Amino acid sequence: VNCGAIPASLFESELFGYEKGAFTGASNEGKVGLIQLAHKGTLFLDEIAEMPLDLQVKLLKVIEEKKFTKVGGTKEMEVDFRLVAATNQNLETMVKEGTFRKDLFYRLNVIQIDIPSLKNRKEDILELAHFFLQKYNKKYNKNEVFTNRILESFLHYEWPGNVRELENTIERYVITSTVSFAHKNDQDLSNELNQLNGWSFIQFEEEGLTLQEALQEVEKSWLQQAYKSSKSTYEMADYLGMSQSTVVRRLKQYGIKSK
Repeated sequence: VNCGAIPASLFESELFGYEKGAFTGASNEGKVGLIQLAHKGTLFLDEIAEMPLDLQVKLLKVIEEKKFTKVGGTKEMEVDFRLVAATNQNLETMVKEGTFRKDLFYRLNVIQIDIPSLKNRKEDILELAHFFLQKYNKKYNKNEVFTNRILESFLHYEWPGNVRELENTIERYVITSTVSFAHKNDQDLSNELNQLNGWSFIQFEEEGLTLQEALQEVEKSWLQQAYKSSKSTYEMADYLGMSQSTVVRRLKQYGIKSK
């Protein structure tokens, strides 16, 4: 539940549910609240700092007593759920400022997990970048790749918007690329080789490789990478943007053991 996305006037009824006829515009059948839906499961309250103060009191009561009452209702209902809360705000500062309840803060702060900003965990950037690239290649039926220059720029950028900014950047990259890597002509592709998988055009030239031979080296390198990170040829096919049968043929062609 994104606490910042629900209007304050509707928050209570969304969280606790309501009985039929509880207020003007209420459903005649009433509504089950998110807390009740989380019974025997997990309730994740994202952006907990955005929760209105009056509802913080009611949430605290639910956590401590394991009971709640629907809006417009009189019967208490028992509930048992695991609660996970997240925020990008400093709750201790908000407690001092009086914008977040002190008692709720200490009730929530049983096990605290601090997630550093993306600029302070650069080891995650490339893995996330490839994850989002695969996601949006599949969504938009594209087959884009990252050059080493792009990946290097990712590592040097500060990412003030953290993971959301990284994901949006990659989606924009996939959408705005006018020609997919898989459909580039030989000249465009030969220029792209200068940045792919650690290979350089100069290296290809020094080794006397033709364009086709250079492409095969790049393809083999991608297959080896996909083989290491995938559990099956179907997963490899999804990663590489090709059919499973093609993956099997390519693995056999390059002498890579099939899964």
